[in-house]
Amino acid sequence: MSVNGSYAQKMGLQPGNIVQEIGWDDDTDDELRLAIEEITGAEMLDEDTDEVVDAVVLWWRDDDGDLVDTLMDVITPLSDDGYVWVLTPKTGRPGYVQPSEIAESAPTAGLTQTSSTNLGEWIGSRLVQPKSGRVGKR
Repeated sequence: MSVNGSYAQKMGLQPGNIVQEIGWDDDTDDELRLAIEEITGAEMLDEDTDEVVDAVVLWWRDDDGDLVDTLMDVITPLSDDGYVWVLTPKTGRPGYVQPSEIAESAPTAGLTQTSSTNLGEWIGSRLVQPKSGRVGKR
């Protein structure tokens, strides 16, 4: 298995998972993207999907805007057990995001950070919805 394949496994993704991708740009890790699609067995859906998804992969950089607003938008299509991976550039790379920004934004958006992991040139922060009283569901 490739390094990126193990990164996709670290993210807890399984065959059959429906994954939405938000924030793709020229700097995203295409090998990680392919590994995610290989593990799930399907292409990631774009930001305009109306489907219920198991996970959201959010590529986030320092100048991308308001993280709280974006998180509140991305939880809308999540299944009850769904989660969000906020992927940010590693320290010292263009677009680096302070970990405190994610730690402070998640609860405001009704999410809890459960872990973070090294994904090569990116750091992944896993955010979940509280089990009781799903916040943000419309």
